[in-house]
Amino acid sequence: MKLTKKLLKDYVEPELDIFRDKCNFTEEELEYFNLKSKNASDTKIAMVMQISSSKVGVLSKLVRKKMKIVIDFDIDIENYYSE
Repeated sequence: MKLTKKLLKDYVEPELDIFRDKCNFTEEELEYFNLKSKNASDTKIAMVMQISSSKVGVLSKLVRKKMKIVIDFDIDIENYYSE
């Protein structure tokens, strides 16, 4: 099974774990990632993280950029967990 580009809420936990491990998220990016993976709205994320909606947009771009890098490396999930 390979990682493919899809909505964050549609990834399963083993895929999310790979992103958490490989993306080198900052604490703030990781909090955004975890909330978004549970399908939280941008408004809810801004409230929970106590940040502006524009900051949520910045975090979204940063997280998506890092996820794209990991996806482009074409990590094979089965091999990742067998290491």
